[in-house]
Amino acid sequence: MNTIALEGKNLNTIALVGNPNSGKTTLFNALTGSNQHVGNWPGVTVEKKEGKFKHKGEQYNVVDLPGTYSLGAYSEDEVVARDYILKGNPDVVINVVDATNIERNLYLTTQLMEMGVKVVIALNMMDEAKQRNIEINLDKLSKELGVPIVPTIAAKNQGLDILIDKSIEYVKKEKDLNKSFSYGNDIDNEIKQIEEIIDGLDLKYPKKWIAVKLLEGDKEIYSLLSKKESEPLKDQLSALEKKSHEYELEIVDKRYEFIGNIVGRSIKRPSEEKETLTDKIDKIITNKYLGIPIFALIMFLVFQLTFVIGQDLLGGYVATGIEALGEFVVSLLENINSPEWLLAFLSEGVFGGVGSVFEFVPLIMVLYFFLGILEDTGYMARAAYIMDGFMRRLGLHGKSFISMIVGFGCNVPGIMSTRTLDNKKDRMIALLINPFMSCGARLPIYLVFIAAFFPDHGGIVLFSLYALGIIMALIMGKIFSKTLFKGESSHFIMELPPYRLPIFKYVLRDMWSKVWDFLHRAGTIIFVVVSVLWVLSVLPFGVEPYSQESILGRIGTILSPIFVPAGFGTWQATVSLFAGIAAKEAVVAILGMVYAGVSEGTALVTAIQSVFTPLTAVSFMIMVLLYTPCAAVIGTVKHETKSAKWAAFMVIYTFALGWILSVIVYQVGSLLGF
Repeated sequence: MNTIALEGKNLNTIALVGNPNSGKTTLFNALTGSNQHVGNWPGVTVEKKEGKFKHKGEQYNVVDLPGTYSLGAYSEDEVVARDYILKGNPDVVINVVDATNIERNLYLTTQLMEMGVKVVIALNMMDEAKQRNIEINLDKLSKELGVPIVPTIAAKNQGLDILIDKSIEYVKKEKDLNKSFSYGNDIDNEIKQIEEIIDGLDLKYPKKWIAVKLLEGDKEIYSLLSKKESEPLKDQLSALEKKSHEYELEIVDKRYEFIGNIVGRSIKRPSEEKETLTDKIDKIITNKYLGIPIFALIMFLVFQLTFVIGQDLLGGYVATGIEALGEFVVSLLENINSPEWLLAFLSEGVFGGVGSVFEFVPLIMVLYFFLGILEDTGYMARAAYIMDGFMRRLGLHGKSFISMIVGFGCNVPGIMSTRTLDNKKDRMIALLINPFMSCGARLPIYLVFIAAFFPDHGGIVLFSLYALGIIMALIMGKIFSKTLFKGESSHFIMELPPYRLPIFKYVLRDMWSKVWDFLHRAGTIIFVVVSVLWVLSVLPFGVEPYSQESILGRIGTILSPIFVPAGFGTWQATVSLFAGIAAKEAVVAILGMVYAGVSEGTALVTAIQSVFTPLTAVSFMIMVLLYTPCAAVIGTVKHETKSAKWAAFMVIYTFALGWILSVIVYQVGSLLGF
């Protein structure tokens, strides 16, 4: 990679940090384009985004840190962001600040200044500040803070070249220009004393920053220093812990006092704030009586459009294409006298199994596209706000709903997003109920049964399943809050961003990222699962393939009595459900394979119609909605809780809940004559 040598070091890494909804990710997307990837931080499962971009012929790395309001140690996101800034040694930190909310955003800036890192402020959304008649004296603000400030409009790619030029120029400066500010004589003296005590210790952090963190009662820093063998230090730590809560509030006040003085001298706001379009819309959207019905209506329309566009307009093309491709490949292999077992494996295992999953890609694309639009416009933040009061009455944290919404895409990032919750009770409950959110992998299963029995009411059935998942999550959350995790939920604080027109290239990019992940899973995990189960379905030699006498059939027959009370106690349904624990997409893949001769969607639907009824189809879909999540989710729960017991608890309780509700639906439905 090309880098620029500067005084013995290479300039190649820029860190982006900022409050949620400050436009940080928009800036990241604008800089990196499609040249980015998502991974996990070493040792944790919080996602990180990294990308590359070229500027004036040179290449740079840029890391998009988790959006955060502060750099304390209250949530995993905050710890990850500050640890990267302090330990990852970025050459410069670009602090993205919302120009319409400078006071609040600068609180994070003061914490960056305390760290002693080189900070450049990207004062973003300058167009919105202008619309609100906010006058900002950039030169004065920059001088007062002691950091370079560059006005930007990331959504329109404005100011980005100047931002990078200023950042490179700032790195070349020998000294950091950040101003230090006083916390008052008492605290300043305490800081000096702590600095003297820790002087000489190998801490890999700035001494003054450590001193401030100790005075704030930062548990991570106390834990770090408690391992050091220094008697004066241990005595000082013991004394500080007893009165750190007093210092913490005073330090916060001093930061805001510093910010208030600077803003007062640098920024002029209109005497009366005009009512914006966002304010007018929110009077209706976030109304305490209308909010939830409007949210339900919007989601219902999303599912209806998903069916109309994804299935009616696009669905048939993929199924036809996969069928044609399967016939072409098999015909090609027949012409070169390939063995029968290979032809059967490709025809019935790969194209009949894995291929049946790929047929639902258009619907998944359409669903992710509409959810992406809702996210990009700012509506999803309102959904969490709207649900807060209702969820709090159930003993849940309002922010838990955000992780639930994330779970609609995939339960793994949904569970990871619970790290933004401050206390253990809120986090554990949100984590344990997230698998009830219907991820994209369950969608193909629903669609097969909807196509077989409810083709004229697809949107209603799909909406009902998603709604049932939310309802069951809330019910279980209430039960957990009264039994396993008693105590008060922490306060819910969330900024509602202004409504914005979605940037379609970013919506499409995120949609494709999710769809690609789906295809990747289908092409790897599902292929392995189907391959293993295909072998079991044709062995031992001499029995009819895909029959009850095969190894797979015998395994399914032993386990199938479990599901007889739920109405789908066939060995085929049983093995598909247990295969779904490896990956939910495998359910459709196995159903497509075990019904011999099935090679495309229409034949699978016909086969389903011959062995299920509308009632057993509903019972089966409820089981799929609620039962044990996939192996990736189970592994994530184990990692997040650092306990195999909680992972095992999730496996058992979700399976039991899915089975109980499926049995109730089938038995009651049978009594009513359905």
